Amino acid sequence: MSHNTIAINQRMDKFDGHHRVWLFGYGSLIFKADFPFIERRLASIEGWSRRFWQGSHDHRGTETAPGRVLTLTPDPGAVCAGMAYLITPEVFAHLDHREKNGYLRLAVNINFDDGDSEEGLVYIATDDNAAYLGEAPERDIARQIAASAGPSGPNRDYLTNLADALRSLGKDDPHVFAVERHLAEF
Repeated sequence: MSHNTIAINQRMDKFDGHHRVWLFGYGSLIFKADFPFIERRLASIEGWSRRFWQGSHDHRGTETAPGRVLTLTPDPGAVCAGMAYLITPEVFAHLDHREKNGYLRLAVNINFDDGDSEEGLVYIATDDNAAYLGEAPERDIARQIAASAGPSGPNRDYLTNLADALRSLGKDDPHVFAVERHLAEF
């Protein structure tokens, strides 16, 4: 699959006719909501783990030196904490462009911290997209993040902003925090 997934995402019709849709954010969407939203709530999804296995050629790296950003990987029994945003369908044009580097919309059940749940969507980069980098030792991931920068800034800012946001929400993520600890070495 190409880096650019805008056209594929525009064909997703799961939420056609809906006036409002919940969006789950697990990476930069936690700390950088650069789109209009109606409501924001702490939330989680089950069966997925956050991993720095996706390449970033357009935001936190370049075509020749990609950064590493997050995607979700299937993980039975896991719970991934994040932030859910209630949005209107008009926001999809912005999000599809923002997440165009290999990310696809996926329908998912979103569990809110207050016990409610709703069906919504999440953007996930699967291992069949051209920007997918895959699993690597957390120290190697940190080394690549330390050396990468792109139009949205240094890759290390993405990692540290996320780690700070997770801490401020009282959420633990062993993978993110391990990569952050290794980042101090570089």
